[in-house]
Amino acid sequence: MPERKIRMDTQEILLQFKNGQMSLEEAEGYLKRQPFEEMGYAKLDSHRKLRSGFAEVIFCSRKADAHLLEIFRRLYEEEGEVLGTRASRHQYELLKKEFPQVQYDEISHIIKIEKKGKKRIGKIAVCTAGTADIPVAEEAAQTAEFFGSNVDRIYDVGVSGIHRLMSRLDVIQSANCVVAVAGMEGALASVIGGLVSNPVLAVPTSVGYGANMNGLSALLTMINSCANGIAVLNIDNGYGAGYMATQINRLAERDGNHSFGEETEHE
Repeated sequence: MPERKIRMDTQEILLQFKNGQMSLEEAEGYLKRQPFEEMGYAKLDSHRKLRSGFAEVIFCSRKADAHLLEIFRRLYEEEGEVLGTRASRHQYELLKKEFPQVQYDEISHIIKIEKKGKKRIGKIAVCTAGTADIPVAEEAAQTAEFFGSNVDRIYDVGVSGIHRLMSRLDVIQSANCVVAVAGMEGALASVIGGLVSNPVLAVPTSVGYGANMNGLSALLTMINSCANGIAVLNIDNGYGAGYMATQINRLAERDGNHSFGEETEHE
């Protein structure tokens, strides 16, 4: 495996060159890889973390083996860690041959190499209506954790037994952001939206019977909710929810709202 090269921002490159810690050739090499790296079949966005605070993530589904392997390698060399979504068992076995430390979750289909000792801040609550919604919820939760958020998982608290939700209401209300994941009619987001003061990200899932129309019924319910403070994501889009929840969580912590969660060290 080639020696890993962690991506540096432009200011750090210039400072190292100024202080004699980096040669002109090395500095030029780093800058040539910015703002993106041309691979022919892909253009790796090496400036994305500088612009948005989040490094590029791989959507693994339908990628050719050779393309996935090289993209994964390049991102790992740049960042020292990498996150992929919608990965298959075959793709995991492929990547594991070169990266034995790679981790794969069968439920969420998340594949990743994560830095050790990572700090996590704040708190996000990820809730599901039922256990069939957990794969999408785990995609959201693990995405948020990868990007540095603390996550409380509150699963199987749908409206058919609303007392289950009420038993965890203190945890939900203390979160900087709540992700509500539900299929069927998607009512969970509306219920939570009426009980909390912070944003609710509603994620409809394709769980349900025929008239559920692969998540369309839950999507329409969530869009038409009369509760305030709800934003709706695409059907089964756990990754998008985890990303946006982290943005909200970072803003809450940046503004000094530290009472909602303590900073902890990632295991």
